[in-house]
Amino acid sequence: MALDARAARLRDRLRGTLIAAPATPMTATGEVDLDLLSRYFAGLVADGADGLAVLAHTGRGPFLPPETRAAVIERAVALGVPVIAGVGGSAVEEAQVAAELGADGVLVFPAEGDRVAGHEAVWEAAGLPMIAFDLYTMPCPPAVLRKIVDHPGVAGLKTALLADAMGCQETIAITRQAGKLAITGEDRMFGPSLLWGAEAALVGIAAAAVEVTKDVLRAFAGSDLRRFDQASARLDRLAEQTFTAPMEGYVQRMLWVAADEGRIPESHAFDLYGPPLEARRPVEAVITAVQER
Repeated sequence: MALDARAARLRDRLRGTLIAAPATPMTATGEVDLDLLSRYFAGLVADGADGLAVLAHTGRGPFLPPETRAAVIERAVALGVPVIAGVGGSAVEEAQVAAELGADGVLVFPAEGDRVAGHEAVWEAAGLPMIAFDLYTMPCPPAVLRKIVDHPGVAGLKTALLADAMGCQETIAITRQAGKLAITGEDRMFGPSLLWGAEAALVGIAAAAVEVTKDVLRAFAGSDLRRFDQASARLDRLAEQTFTAPMEGYVQRMLWVAADEGRIPESHAFDLYGPPLEARRPVEAVITAVQER
């Protein structure tokens, strides 16, 4: 199908960019400080994020109440950068709200049932360009992916398959063959996924230490292979400490990193929806990665 003009504009706008998927800082009782949230978002943008993917997996969007979701989108949109809103359990209603609040697109969470029909329902209801999502917890069969990326409202596809290198390569190839934007969400295969053809990034590892991620994209866009290798190695050291078993604990670890950097106070460095972790220990790779830039 022919690509809708709205989706084409978002595809072209996001090409070559780093879209940070921020966490949603909150207290141990689940309170969200909106002014703090604005400062946190603004800091990510100031340090290299070209846009924000709020309410995504890292932002725990599916767990947040509607009023909090709306406030998160509003604070991100106010910064004037591209904003992608994650939509999941009530995807149609959530996409409609995102459109009303000025989001530029939606990241459609994988769901049980007919995934192609799910994307069509979101498109019909909201008319916002969609980023499809191939996530490690619910990988999508290649035949279904081809149908999804063929949808006129799909601007691109984010792959986040974690440890499946061959699956990542296939997903990127399917996306590019359809003329859509191949977006890496591969925090543990970031450099390789760029070499495999990813043209933009939407990653939770940029929820903190965002400069370390942006350096990889800058180096990849240049011609200095050694610089790219060094930047990728720094990011990998960070990912080894934060994106590790239990994998869902990465959100808490990235919040700790954000607190270590002074992006958020310790009082708001809590993930209420991940697995229990060992007592907090310093993420030494963060210090190393930043110091060796």
